[in-house]
Amino acid sequence: MPKSVHSERHRMIASALASQRRAKGLSQAEVAKILGRHQPFIANIESGERRVDLVELMDIAKIIDFDVIALLRDLQDIAE
Repeated sequence: MPKSVHSERHRMIASALASQRRAKGLSQAEVAKILGRHQPFIANIESGERRVDLVELMDIAKIIDFDVIALLRDLQDIAE
């Protein structure tokens, strides 16, 4: 089993978050500021260098109006 940071599921999460953030017209810095974090925190998640835990995912999703439940359904279809 590969490390989850390099898995297809992880890449899907990172890509989906980045796409939705851009679709909402928000910069990484804006999202990070709302979270009380620095911009590299978001950059590292979106680039796949950092895993995002469930609580962080929910916090980011709220800011960018992202459907976490739909993402989880999509992730279930990926076998790893």
